[in-house]
Amino acid sequence: MNRKGNVGRVKTKSYTFAEPPKELVLECQRTLGPVTLAYETYGTLNQDKSNVILVAHALSGDAHAAGYHEGDSTPGWWDVMIGPGKAFDTDRFFVICSNVLGGCKGSTGPSSLNPRTGKPYALDFPVITIADMVEAQRHLVDHLGIDKLLCVTGGSMGGMQALQWVASHGERVRSAIPIATALKHSPQQIAFDEVVRQSIMADPAWRKGQYYEQGQPEKGLAVARMIGHITFMSDQSMEEKFSRKLRNGQYNFDFVADFEVEGYLRHRGDNFVRRFDANSYLYITKAMDYFDLSGGRLIPNGKVPSTRFLVISFKSDWLYPSSQSQEIVRELKMKQADATYCELPSTYGHDAFLLEVEEQTTLIQHFLDKTFNGYRVAGSDET
Repeated sequence: MNRKGNVGRVKTKSYTFAEPPKELVLECQRTLGPVTLAYETYGTLNQDKSNVILVAHALSGDAHAAGYHEGDSTPGWWDVMIGPGKAFDTDRFFVICSNVLGGCKGSTGPSSLNPRTGKPYALDFPVITIADMVEAQRHLVDHLGIDKLLCVTGGSMGGMQALQWVASHGERVRSAIPIATALKHSPQQIAFDEVVRQSIMADPAWRKGQYYEQGQPEKGLAVARMIGHITFMSDQSMEEKFSRKLRNGQYNFDFVADFEVEGYLRHRGDNFVRRFDANSYLYITKAMDYFDLSGGRLIPNGKVPSTRFLVISFKSDWLYPSSQSQEIVRELKMKQADATYCELPSTYGHDAFLLEVEEQTTLIQHFLDKTFNGYRVAGSDET
C-alpha cells in the first residue's frame, strides 16, 4: 500500500444476485433480476469483521471512490477522504463502495441488457427508490459475509442511503454519518429535479428512452448537468471562481459563451454526457424525490435506536441547507438517539462535502475512534 495516503491501484469488482426465480422485489412491487452491483473495496477486513465502513455515492457517482484504475491519472471521487491516515483510514478500516442500483457504471440500470429481450431496458426498467438501492447493497454486504457495519456514510444522495440503512437495517449499523443531505426533498429540490428531467426528455434524441442504438440525447443531458452544477456551488464560490470575467476580454455580441462561467458550465455539461447515461439520470433523480423518512419513518415509534450519528452540513449549501440536517437531528433527538451535529463554515456550497477535507477529517476521525473503540471494548455487544 502507498504510505503517502493513497490506496494505490484498484479494480472494480462485480456481484450478481437475484437470479430468476428469486428476483429482487422492488418497492413498486415489480421484480428485477438478475441484478449486478459494481463495487470496490479498500483496506483489510479484520478477523471479526468489525471494521467495515460502507460509503454511498451521490447522484452521478460510482463505485470508484478511491485510488487509481489502471492507466488513470485521476483518482476516485472521494480519494481525499479514503486512504491511509485519511478520514476513512484504510490502515484501520475496510471500506466498501458500490455503484447504486439504477446506475450506469457497472450496476444494473436502464442501460443494462434486459435478459428477456436482449436489448437495453430503457424505460422498461422499473422505477426504483433509495430503499431499493439499499436492499441491493444489503445483498452485497451479505455476500461479503458481513453481519454489522461499523459505519454507513455519504454526502447528498449518499447521505440518504446512510439514513435508509438505519431505517431498513438499523440493527446492522453501529454508526451513520449523513453529510449535506435531508430526510426528504423539499418542493424546491423536486422542482430542480423535474427541470433537469424535462431538459433530457425534451431533446428529440431522447426518443422516449429508446436512444441506445442512435446515441445519447447529448444536448438535453448537458443542460441537465449545467443546471445541477449551478445548484452545487454557492454564490460566493461562483463570484470567487468566475466573477464577471470574459473569456476573450470583450463582448462578442453573439450567443456564444462570453463569460467564464458560461464556458465552465458548457464544459462540464459536455464532459458529463461522455460518462453518464441519460435514463439513469432520470431514474436516480426520481428515486431521490420519492425518498421520505420524515414523520417518524427514520426510527419508528417504540424502537430504541442503537446507531450513533454524526450529521454534517455546510453553511453555504443552499441546495441541501443546514435546516434540513437540523431536521434530521431533531428527529433523532426525539427518539433519544446518540446524535452529534456540526455545521461547517464553508463557502463551496453543496460541493463542500467533496472539498472541505481538513475539518471533515477531524470530525470523522474522532467520531469513528469513539465508535470503533467502544465496540472493541464491548466485544460483540451493541454499543
